[in-house]
Parts: sequence; structure tokens; C-alpha cells
Amino acid sequence: MERKLELLAPAGSFESLKAAVKAGADAVYMGGNRFGARAYADNPEGDSLLEAIDYTHLYGGKLYLTINTLLKERELERELYDFLLPCYEHGLDAVIVQDLGVLQAVREWFPDLTIHASTQMTLCGSKGVEMLKEAGANRVVLARELSLAEITRIYEDTKMEIECFVHGALCYCYSGQCLFSSILGGRSGNRGRCAQPCRLSYEALEGKVLVSREGGQTLLSPKDICTLELLPKIARAGVHSLKIEGRMKRPEYTAGVVRIYRKYADHYLKYGEKDYHVWKEDLEELRKLFNRDGFSRGYYEQHNGKEMMALSGKKPDRKEKKAYEELLSRLRQEYVETEKKLAVAGKLYAEAGQPMKLEILPVSEEAPDGKFGEDFRTLVTGSGLTVYGACPQIPKNRPMEKEQIEKQLKKTGTTPFEWSSLEIHMEGALFLPVQALNCIRREALEKLQETIIRSRWRVRPEAAEQEQTRDESQAEADNRESGKKPEELSILPDRKSPGLHISVETKEQLEAVLSMADHMKENSGCPLRAVYVDADSMEEELTGAIAAIHRKGLSAYVMLPPVFRMNTCDRYRNRKGDWAGLPAEGYVFRNLEEYGFLREIGWMGEMVPDHNVYMFNRRCRRFWKEQGIGIQTNPLELNSRELREISSEESIQIIYGRYPMMVTAGCLHKTLDRCRKKSGMWTLKDRYQKEFPVKNHCKNCYNIIYNSQPLYLMDLQEELKQIEARAWRIMFTVEKTGEVTEVLSAFLEGRKAKMDFTRGHFKRGIE
Repeated sequence: MERKLELLAPAGSFESLKAAVKAGADAVYMGGNRFGARAYADNPEGDSLLEAIDYTHLYGGKLYLTINTLLKERELERELYDFLLPCYEHGLDAVIVQDLGVLQAVREWFPDLTIHASTQMTLCGSKGVEMLKEAGANRVVLARELSLAEITRIYEDTKMEIECFVHGALCYCYSGQCLFSSILGGRSGNRGRCAQPCRLSYEALEGKVLVSREGGQTLLSPKDICTLELLPKIARAGVHSLKIEGRMKRPEYTAGVVRIYRKYADHYLKYGEKDYHVWKEDLEELRKLFNRDGFSRGYYEQHNGKEMMALSGKKPDRKEKKAYEELLSRLRQEYVETEKKLAVAGKLYAEAGQPMKLEILPVSEEAPDGKFGEDFRTLVTGSGLTVYGACPQIPKNRPMEKEQIEKQLKKTGTTPFEWSSLEIHMEGALFLPVQALNCIRREALEKLQETIIRSRWRVRPEAAEQEQTRDESQAEADNRESGKKPEELSILPDRKSPGLHISVETKEQLEAVLSMADHMKENSGCPLRAVYVDADSMEEELTGAIAAIHRKGLSAYVMLPPVFRMNTCDRYRNRKGDWAGLPAEGYVFRNLEEYGFLREIGWMGEMVPDHNVYMFNRRCRRFWKEQGIGIQTNPLELNSRELREISSEESIQIIYGRYPMMVTAGCLHKTLDRCRKKSGMWTLKDRYQKEFPVKNHCKNCYNIIYNSQPLYLMDLQEELKQIEARAWRIMFTVEKTGEVTEVLSAFLEGRKAKMDFTRGHFKRGIE
């Protein structure tokens, strides 16, 4: 085959990394003790992380470091550079990032370091990938929900290097769009600390009617994916890297999965698709290693469905447990308890009165059989070396035989090497002391190991200009924390009172808001200035809704869908003129694809990134400002102190609304065989009897699960003013007319609303 397939393995520990390398992984991805999306894995730190990089390089592999979380201002400007620098110098092959601020920082500090855009970026289309390519990303890890057709389209449009998950656990939510664990327990998936509430049991209700099994089912828990049978199709779609999930799994799991995928990737690369066949024994071994109610093929060939979900909750029986333990024992012996060996070839020259000379090189493509030709010295120039030892002696009694010398030299012990071939050249009868042979062998192998590893090391980058930039960024962060304004903002006029923006998702909500608009506009503390309407649920009514908003003297904005996949994008493109000519002041976009679409149609109005286009740090905000974005929505997971560090008069602060806990391709209606292709509202009830509204959007086929209680900050107006945002936003999602009226009345009166509510992360924040 023309294109090589990379097999990329998870490594949640050094032990797992070694198992992956021995089982045949081309590359591994792992986190350090900071900034990775698996904070509870046994991640190495300090020198151990550097050792892991060196170990991978010794065996010809690559190591990708996960920096795939959102970084707060102080972390990015004060800690990340010092964390990455030693890894960079040890030849780190790539970083995997979620945060656009991190991407920009890495590109600035380490221009030659490869950057992979994490699946946490929710990349669903060509426009988002093109944008990241322009920003400096070298590879994209696409959203796991994409079909083969969508992946093919992205590859054909962008020719970007693509990585996709082929085996392991699936999130129910689009990665990067999940706040479930964050809100319920403060453990944010965007910070690598997900508590996996999706694996728990829930009841589903339509109105007051229970439509799921009484006592609950694991309605949000997908089966693990296994795509062995799809590998040729995945490769044909344009995927370069086959990614296995499982950094929280044990080393035996990693080795077992990598071994089997290595076998089939190699078979495909050698023989192509024609005779590709997967043996049942291999599928069964993967099931033994781990499965949730069996496997699915993921989203590659279907959008969602009951057969993708682990609903039975079936536990393994005694026989299955025994088979599992036996398999683990075998894998442990083969891949965990033994070290991988590198083949080397060598020549020893021994002559009385002359120092012994040992020439050694790793067996490679240049010398695949370990034999030396006339051009040996040319070969060793690149990857081999020569060491010298003690002078052989004239024997007083019996000389040493070549076999004795060879036997002693071949004792490679715990080193990572084994001899493929070893030639002994002796001039006359000689005696070579065992200690001298041990010494020359040890020095040769140690120097060879060091040479191979150091060949991947880098020189520290030219740091003067970078250090100056970092010092300026840190000074800016210090100023924000102390309350001092950065110099660039000092010439701005005195800030006016914030304006109020209100977003609605239904015609009923819009009518309730407009009925109170006159009173809201007269509120001197925070006058109503803009209303957002939802493009998905109100598409047929947008022109009329915008006109009604304008009649009240207010600005109108249109909110695009939370996900913008191929079918949605094509539908919008078919009406490109309508979207470009919509008489609104601006669009609210929720992903990179929509920003690209707005650029494509030549939109000249305002573009506002929503809260889920995460901006945890000022570097990320500067990135968007450079893209022409003048106003930005603050994220939902920062506390008030952290918001004060990054918020400015270019910000919008959400002060009321139900957090969208999950945006999902999975659909409760499909899972429970109740799909009527009609949007509506259901409820999820957890084991504590909390009720979470679930809205299904059939037009673009996704669900949104909302928090059981709305965020409510409207009575904290003095604290909110310290954030110094340009506007405050009230976000209506599932509210009825009476609830809308109560919320707006409470805001006007500066009181708490008559409802249960949460302060969200405004007080507590996340780790």
C-alpha cells in the first residue's frame, strides 16, 4: 500500500508504554503529571517522563504528549513552558492539544514541534480542520461520532493528516462538549478528571410516563468499539493513525489489543483489501480483554441506535473470569515481564599488543541480515560505533577459542540488545581476560543505546525572544490578578454599565421576552440590548423573529447549532444566500466549522463565539481577536476570580441558564425504540431523583441533556460587575412562559427567583 498506517497505543503508565512498544505500536500517547485528559492515570512525572520518551525512541517509536485539557491563565503563562521544555529537548514527537491558547503558545515557543488537535476540539467538518491547519496544527483527531463518508470528505477537502479512534471506550457526549461530571461533582472532563456519570443508571420519562426500565438502565453508556473488520474502509477514508483508547487500562490490555491490531494493520498494508479477513479467535480475545455488553463498530457506519448501547448490565460469569485471568497471565509473561530486545551486529578485532576493537551497529534496513559487507564503515558512520578495549595477551598456556569469546560477548543481560550476528577476528593465539571482554561489550552497548537515544534529542530553542514574550504574558497575568489594567487597555474610556443579552430557543420564549422588552430596556443598571434566537428550533421563523426583535429597538443574533456536521453543513450551503442575507446583527457560533461557514458566505456582521468555544486564557482570546472576533462569551467552568483574570469589555457573562451537560449523537428515542422523527422533550432521572431535561433535535439529529437546575447569578450583580464584562446574558432553553416571566421579573427587582437553582462554578470553579 502507498500510505503507511500508524498504530497508536495508549500508555497510562511506564509499564503500559513498554507493553505497547513490545506489542508493536508505532507510537504511544501518554500524559505527564500535568495538563492531560487522564489525570487519574499513573502518569509519569519529571525524569520518568523523559525516560519514557527516550525508551520509545530507542525502539524506533514516537511519543505524543497529551496537553489536551483547557489551561487556566496562570497555568499557561507560568507553568506550561517549563513543563514542556525538557520534553522538547528529549525529542518529544508531538503534543496533543485541546486549547487554542495552548496551540498558539506551543507554536510560538517550539516552532518545530508537531501539534495534534485533540478529539476534545469536537472536530466535525472540513472548515474546522482547515482553520486549525492555518493555525499550525499538523494532525487532527476527529470527533468519534463521524461516519466514514464524513471522514472521507474531510480528508479530500483538506489533505490533513487524520487520526481516528478504532478500539476502546466511547463517550456518550461529543468529546469536549460534556459538563456532566463537572457540574455534578466538580470533576471536569475538560480538565482530565471525568467521573463518568454516563456509566450510571437512569430512568427516562416522557412527560410523567416512564419509558425505560423501572429502576434505571445505563442509557448513556455506549459499548466499546472494535473496528478490526473496518480497518480497510477506515484506511481508504483517509485515516493515517489508528488510535486505541485505554490510558486507564492495565498494561496487559494495552499489549493484547495492540498485538491484534498490529497483525491486521500489517496484513492490510502487505496484501491490501482484497483478501482481508478477521479471524473469530482474535475477536474473541479482544472480547475477553474488555467489553461492555459486547462491541459495536462505533459511528463509522451508523449515526446512533440501540445496538450501540451497553444496556444489559450483564456481569461476566465464573468461566469468563477464568478465561480473562488466563489471557492476562499469558500477556503478562509475554509483554510485561520481559523486555523488548533490539538486534545488533558486531565485529571484534583482536591482535596481540593492539587494543581490542569492537564495531557494533543495530540491524537495520541497510544490513537486514546483520551481515557486514565491504562498506561496513560507511554503515556505522550513521548508526553504529566503534569502541576500544584492553590489549589481548600472548597465552602462557591454552589460548582462548573464538567460541569462548563469542559466548562471553553475547551475555547482553538486562540491556535492550541481543546479537543478531557477531564475528570474531583474531590474529594468532591470544588470551582475552573475561573482565576485558565484559568491559568492551558493556561500553559498546551503553554507547550504542546513548547514541540512538541522543540522535532524537534537540538543542534548546533560541529563547531570548520567547522569554521576553513569556515575561510580558506573565506580567499581564499578574496585572489581571492584582486588578491593575494592562497598558493596552489604559486608554479606554470609562466603562459603561453592562448591557443585557437574552437567548431563546422557542417562539413561546421569544414572545415572553418581547412582552417585557420595554421594561428591560429601561433598566439603568443593565438595559436589554440584544436577543438571540436559535437557528435549529426556529429556522422557519427566523425572519419574522428578527423583525419582531428589531421593532423593539433591539439587536438580533442567530445561534447556530451545537454541532455542524456534513449533512447540516450541506443543508446550510444550499441556502447560502439566505444565511448571508439574514437581516440580523450577528451570529453566535458554537464550533470551528460554523466560524468557517460564516467566513465562506462572506458574513460581514458580528460573530460571537458561544461559551463552549472555550476561552480559558487570554492567549486564546487574542487568537480569536486576530480572527476578527470582537466579543467573546465567557466559559461556564471558571470561578469569579479566574473570570476576573481574563474577562474584559470584550466579554459576555452568562448569569442565568441551564448548563448543557451533554451534546450527543446518541438519542434516547432511538435507544428506547421510540423514534418518531419529531423533536420534543424528555426527562432523565438519576438515582438521587434529580431530573435532567433532554431535548432531541431531529433536524440535525442530536440530543442536549440539560442540568437539573439553572445557573442563577442575577442577585449577585455587585460581584458580576467586578468581572467587567460588556454584557450579561440570560440563557433560556427549556423554560415555559411563566418561568421566563419570573426570571426576568427577578432580574429587574434584583432578587432571587422562586425556583431551585445552582451557582454553578461561579463560586467553586473546577480543579
